[in-house]
Amino acid sequence: MYKWAMNSYQMEQIHALGMIRQHAKKLEKPRTFREMKAKGFDLEAQLSGYLAFREEISRFFAGWFEEICTETCYTSGLSACCSKDGIIVFWADMVINAMVSGPAEFKRLEETIRNPASDAKCIYLAPGGCTWRIKPIVCEMFICPDAENAVFGTHPEAGSAWSEIRERKKAFTWPDRPVLFEVLESIFIEDGCRSSLMHVHNSPGLQRLVRNRA
Repeated sequence: MYKWAMNSYQMEQIHALGMIRQHAKKLEKPRTFREMKAKGFDLEAQLSGYLAFREEISRFFAGWFEEICTETCYTSGLSACCSKDGIIVFWADMVINAMVSGPAEFKRLEETIRNPASDAKCIYLAPGGCTWRIKPIVCEMFICPDAENAVFGTHPEAGSAWSEIRERKKAFTWPDRPVLFEVLESIFIEDGCRSSLMHVHNSPGLQRLVRNRA
């Protein structure tokens, strides 16, 4: 029994998760790594690099923002993060999360989408918090203007480090060269999957970058 009827945003996320579950063989890492390496893309190295990058971002936030964000937003419940239906999820976000999650975590994610803890906040929030193991990159890299001003205004070195992190993100997401987010979409497209979350293939601007790199 669900507390709220699912909206189109929830259905979009459920549809993507269902396709990933249906094509789960594509997530068998050794096999997929071999297939992609034969095509000239070292998926194993790219995935390892991306996970290391995400750990680095987590350390950055823990060092500079955890205290201020907890006090200002989390405790008060006024968070601008985790807004209802406001998270841009990439197909690659879902695939990477599925690759590092067990069946129970995957099931919990799906159940939370169908029955989120609040009808006013993110559909991925359960009573114990976010149900992603590796959060969407948009969530991970969101800093509200007030937090930016509070930290970067008094610690310019943190602002410089953040600018570098934002630039390095492009190595995985910005398809002016073959990148992880694009390739993970392509793997599933070749298997017959299509999703509105495949933003690299659906965005005219990003596809222009793909065409111009030839």
